[in-house]
Parts: sequence; C-alpha cells; structure tokens
Amino acid sequence: MLHEMKAAGADAVKLLTFTPDSITLQCNKREFMIEKGTAWEGRNLYELYEELYAPWGWQPKLMNLANELGMDLFSTPHDTKAVDFLDEMGVPAFKVASFELVDIPLIRYIAAKGKPVIISTGMGSIQEIQDAVDAVHSSENDQIILLKCTSAYPAKPEEMNLATIPDMMERFKLPVGLSDHSLEQEVPLTAVALGACVIEKHFTLDRSKPGPDNAFSLEPNEFKEMVDAIRAQEQSPTPGDKLNKTILGNVSYGASGQDKKSLQFRRSLFVVRNMQKGEIFSEENVRSIRPANGLPPKEFENVLGKKAAARIERGTPLTWELVS
Repeated sequence: MLHEMKAAGADAVKLLTFTPDSITLQCNKREFMIEKGTAWEGRNLYELYEELYAPWGWQPKLMNLANELGMDLFSTPHDTKAVDFLDEMGVPAFKVASFELVDIPLIRYIAAKGKPVIISTGMGSIQEIQDAVDAVHSSENDQIILLKCTSAYPAKPEEMNLATIPDMMERFKLPVGLSDHSLEQEVPLTAVALGACVIEKHFTLDRSKPGPDNAFSLEPNEFKEMVDAIRAQEQSPTPGDKLNKTILGNVSYGASGQDKKSLQFRRSLFVVRNMQKGEIFSEENVRSIRPANGLPPKEFENVLGKKAAARIERGTPLTWELVS
C-alpha cells in the first residue's frame, strides 16, 4: 500500500495507533452496539476495533519504509500509551480524530510532546473546537492545523458544507484542511480552491474487497487523479464563481444530517470495573472510552477522588447522579 500511495502522489501516510481495549470496552451492553445509519450498523464496538487494529510492531517498520520512499508517516493515538509509543518512534506530528475532539485531557497530553497537532473537527461545535485549540495552547504548543470534516461514512457531497473552511481560517486564525470521506473528486478540489492546506483521504488497493472502511476509500488510480487535479488547481486562480454550490453549502458547525449518527462514537466517561457504594473513583475504575453515553471526558479530573453514590456495574456510562 505504501508503494502504491507514493506512486499515486501522496505526501504522507497516517495510521491509527490503538488496541481495542484502549478505545472501548469488551462489553455486550446496549451502549456498545452500533446503531443504525452507519457502515458498521449492528456491530459491536470492540469487535469492530479488533478488525481495524494494526499491530504496533508494524508501525516503526512502516515509518522507515515511508521515509525511504520520501513520505512522512504519523498516526492518530487513542490513549496516552499510544502517544508515548509514537513519540519514541519519532513521528513528525500527531493527528486527533473527530471522535476524540472532546477528549481534552488526551489532546493536552498529545500537545505536550511539542509536535504539530492536526485536529479533525467533525461534529464539533465552535466551543468544542475552541476548547481543543485551547488545550493545545495550554501545553505551550502553537503548531495546529484544523481539518473540516463531515463524520459520515461515506459522506454525501451535499452535507460537506465546505464554506466552513474559510470561516474556520478566519475564526480560529489557523491553517485549515479537509478530512474527506466522500468519493467525489470535486470535493477536495473545492476545498483546495477555498484554501485547504491538507487533504486527508482513506486509501485502499481494491474497494471491492471486504474491509471496515473500504466503501469510502480511494483506489490508487483514483487517488492519483485527485492529486493531479489538486496540483493543477494549486497553479490556477481560485475559481470563486465556478464553485459547486451544492458542495460549498453553508457555514456549519456541530452535528447535522448524517453527522448526527456518528455522535455515538465520541468518547465519554465509563465505569470499567464493578464498584461498590462509597468506593473512590480512580484511573483504574473510570476511563474515557467510546461510546458517548457518559459524562464528557473533560470532567475526568473533576470525578477523580469522589465516591460512588451507589453500586455501579462495569460498562455503565458515568453520570453525575452516580457521583457522591
């Protein structure tokens, strides 16, 4: 795949660095079953991430190969152990996925490594994006790129609302790119015409083969066509009067349309061990994991040290009613 990506004109490769246990909980409760409206409908979250998981031992070897081919390689870490692993590996940057946009403690930990942080903003409100930016700045890191993203898989062109890109650039005073889950070539071209500095696309050797994200991934020839068109676009004036109005859409923040169905994949606080009434909340029994049924991850430090108001079963989303 890396050789094909290089031939197709990719500048960089982005992986995912997680284990199923670092991103969710092996639990068959209703909260951990994927609801209707996505490509993974009816699946159990843990089983899905088992299928997506790439062994960590592959990743330094892949980075060496990517570098030999003249490409950068970095990754999306999903917990602090993955952040440390990637930092020791020497990645040049970190990526924060849309679903971790609200995990402020994790973003702060990533930013503290002092490397560029690329943040996808799918489903993010203006305040949630600002909180993430502030978390990076709080670690004395000002190397940030935001990515406009529609967190639907695949994403419909009419729900892209790429008019948000220049608004984000002006509002947050940061470079902005696009994380694109559509299959239409006009979407990234429009983004570039609007000033996008990064285009992120899923890549596959063969879309007809089974795979969790193959349905919205580009094959090598399609990726090359996109890159060639973008390089041509970069050399021409911005065709403001020729932009596709459907793809351009409106300035839009927060979840809308298909985006709303992906809110379930956000992180939140869950009790991950059985707890007795009066037991103290700690890093051993509370974690920030997917899905999004519990308290926001930013409340993690406010929960630590407090006591359970009742007996709590493993796999229960944490609410303030359960905190004494």
